[in-house]
Amino acid sequence: MTSGEDEPRNCVVCGDRATGYHFHALTCEGCKGFFRRTVNKSTALTCPFAGSCKVSKAQRRHCPACRLQKCLDAGMKKDMILSAGALALRRARQAQRRAQQASMQLSKEQKELVQTLLGAHTRHVGPMFHQFVQFRPPAHLFIHHQRLPTLVPALALLTHFADINTFMVQQIIKFTKDLPVFRSLPMEDQISLLKGAAVEICHIALNTTFCLQTQNFLCGPLRYTIEDAVHAGFQEEFLELLFGFHRTLRRLQLQEPEYVLMAAMALFSPDRPGVTQREEIDQLQEEMALTLQRYIKGQQPSPRDRFLYAKLLGLLAELRSINNAYGYQIQHIQGLSTMMPLLQEICS
Repeated sequence: MTSGEDEPRNCVVCGDRATGYHFHALTCEGCKGFFRRTVNKSTALTCPFAGSCKVSKAQRRHCPACRLQKCLDAGMKKDMILSAGALALRRARQAQRRAQQASMQLSKEQKELVQTLLGAHTRHVGPMFHQFVQFRPPAHLFIHHQRLPTLVPALALLTHFADINTFMVQQIIKFTKDLPVFRSLPMEDQISLLKGAAVEICHIALNTTFCLQTQNFLCGPLRYTIEDAVHAGFQEEFLELLFGFHRTLRRLQLQEPEYVLMAAMALFSPDRPGVTQREEIDQLQEEMALTLQRYIKGQQPSPRDRFLYAKLLGLLAELRSINNAYGYQIQHIQGLSTMMPLLQEICS
């Protein structure tokens, strides 16, 4: 059965199909236009039949006086009619709003860029956290395992940590090699960009596993805490900086396209040591930045969007500091650098 709200509603003046409330009454487009044109005319309308004319869809044009009176009787208000100047201003504002909305939409090229990044991310980065379980995790890392006060041997934890970090960097390398714009760069620039950005992209991706409630990283069946990192040998000052970054980024509730565009901005950084094609890479980073900015603006307005782009730029700068501090940590945790020759090369 059709509900009353789904049934067509009729104009209260002539009975034609109503299109909405106009000047405080439910009317059709015809009576709306008639009322706007007629109500403020200086010439008074008179009915030759003493105001007894029937106003219907078929006969509404026969007597303007009776039609106008029925509009007024139905509750239409002439003080709600905008002046010609005000109406023109409203239409201009509506046109400007439509133009602004159009400018916020991604171009065809930007949509293709986002799809390329998302495709590479889905193939190489997204699934990697569920594979950490393959790298001999100590039993206490399993979510279902009851943690006991006794500490597990640091070496087992350190070995697992070295293995998963090496694996993450390998997946990030595959991700970048899946991007045509990255492959088009000279090999020496590809190496320089990867050495500079691999750790940063790892942490951007890892943020999707960070739980704000528990302050843990949840990777498949495994759970990593700040205590695990301390036990492995990382300094608490560094970890506070790292976990603070993850808390701040996670609270922004990024969508997957925003994560991958942020990672792409980190990747195409023209100021990395050893880069030769700085101008070309600078243009690539600008392309990523403009796409991210427009993507954010094109979403439904919400409180998180107001300064989101500026906050992400600040977090990318913060990530640079974490990257530098991370290299120091690797060098000073006994035995770690020899377990991770790939990261040793990247951080050197």
